[in-house]
Amino acid sequence: MLLPFIWMVSTSFKTFAEALAVPPIWIPQRLVWENYPQAWAMAPFGRFFLNSVFIAAATAFGGVITSALAAYAFAKMRFFGKNVVFALLLGTMMIPGTMLLVPNYLTMVRLGWIDTYQALIVPWAASVFVIFMLRQFFMTVPDELWDSAQMDGCTRFRFLWQVVVPLSKPALFTGFLLRFMGSWNAFLWVLLMTNREEMRTVPVGLALFAQEAGTDYQWMMAMATLAIIPIIVLFLMTQRYFIQAWVRSGIK
Repeated sequence: MLLPFIWMVSTSFKTFAEALAVPPIWIPQRLVWENYPQAWAMAPFGRFFLNSVFIAAATAFGGVITSALAAYAFAKMRFFGKNVVFALLLGTMMIPGTMLLVPNYLTMVRLGWIDTYQALIVPWAASVFVIFMLRQFFMTVPDELWDSAQMDGCTRFRFLWQVVVPLSKPALFTGFLLRFMGSWNAFLWVLLMTNREEMRTVPVGLALFAQEAGTDYQWMMAMATLAIIPIIVLFLMTQRYFIQAWVRSGIK
């Protein structure tokens, strides 16, 4: 599992000849740090990274907020047909994402959102899986807390914000991480929605860069290594919450 990652990082420090050597050379004779600035200068990767960070962060924040509101309704509120609606919502997880590309694309065209940030954020600012995960977590919050808060005149929204959210930080951080990773790694949707180079993200930029770099694998691996650093850093920062969320929500 770690071999592709190790090979990628190792190749990013190789010379051109070492990157193409057969059998593969795992440890380069000299660390060629120049691969990184040379590859960075060949394409507007600075713009690609800024786009990816902004789009992924906005999608993650939007996804956590909308999912938390929906999850609270399914976990703590009573309304007609709640279980049926929740079952239908879970059923949508069985629909392949590729089936939604054409209708979503046509919707973006009618809205005039091609080559805009909202086209890359709004359609994915919600997640059925995150709703399900947060619902399972919210159900562990004792109902007695709501009964006590209601006696003090607390509203539903205030109870969610001041009681449920602080108690559910592990699940919320996990939801944020999942949505951030999904948006950061998105490729096909970004490719469909963007025509201008300055609107593209890191995955699309890497694909286009691979066409220009040709057989210069050391440059491609250098940019691929940089592309996964934000995800690794974010995961390390939220790892403790991530594990707590899986344990307490009962998801296996």
